[in-house]
Amino acid sequence: MSFKTILTITGPDMGDGDLQIAAHLCEQVDAHLAVLVVVLAAPPPVGEYAAIVSEDWLKERQADEQLLKQRTEAVSAFLAGRALSADIACEYPEARWAEETIGRRARYADITVAGPEMLTGKTLKGKVIEGALFSSGKPLLLIPEGSRPTLKPKRVLVAWDARIESSRAVRESLDILIGAEEVHIVVVDPIRNEVHGAEPGADVAAYLARHGARVTVDRLPNADHSVADVLRQHAADIDADLMVMGAYGHSRLRERILGGVTRSILERPTLPVLLAR
Repeated sequence: MSFKTILTITGPDMGDGDLQIAAHLCEQVDAHLAVLVVVLAAPPPVGEYAAIVSEDWLKERQADEQLLKQRTEAVSAFLAGRALSADIACEYPEARWAEETIGRRARYADITVAGPEMLTGKTLKGKVIEGALFSSGKPLLLIPEGSRPTLKPKRVLVAWDARIESSRAVRESLDILIGAEEVHIVVVDPIRNEVHGAEPGADVAAYLARHGARVTVDRLPNADHSVADVLRQHAADIDADLMVMGAYGHSRLRERILGGVTRSILERPTLPVLLAR
């Protein structure tokens, strides 16, 4: 699909680096920039000490609301100097509701972009990633530090495991894949069965080729490395500008306890990664 609205999220302790990246992407594809400013609110006091701490809690809320106002004004000033279609919204949710708040806003964008500043954060980073992936129905683009942010990549690596999440990621990035000079469908340790078919990766390659994408299928052994590490290394070997992959083929709980490809890539992306589920 084409990206006509790009969302990025910023917080009170962030600068304008992520905004610069999102604005650049919007200019590249002639899209509207939506900015959501988020400050996470402390939950209200409860229990026998609530009356004692309520005054401190109110002061904390007032300070947070001032931070939200200041950051919103700073974003407005940043956007004022650009010939760019844009809008700003601000939210002050409790941490436990932040994912839904962010996801709800992301439903009205084509993609959410998380830049280097967001990815080096802590609490807000997790809320943005989970809100975008689980509460929006739209893809998420990670832009790590030192990478080349683009929505018009020359070489794309598609991490393919034949799950519905992978299929969704391919569909969400279809315009990107059609426009790329090279698309590498990467299958790690594929098993020829009813899931992958007799020739793993061939079916999705044929699907993309019918849309006009220039596709190569790379079937790789893990060689005693994790799937995530194989993908990272192959992305470096082919000088990929973007990785496309499905997110959380297993439950979030299982990924958190046992680890997984999604979790590993989220923790250490080495190039821009488009995720969908």
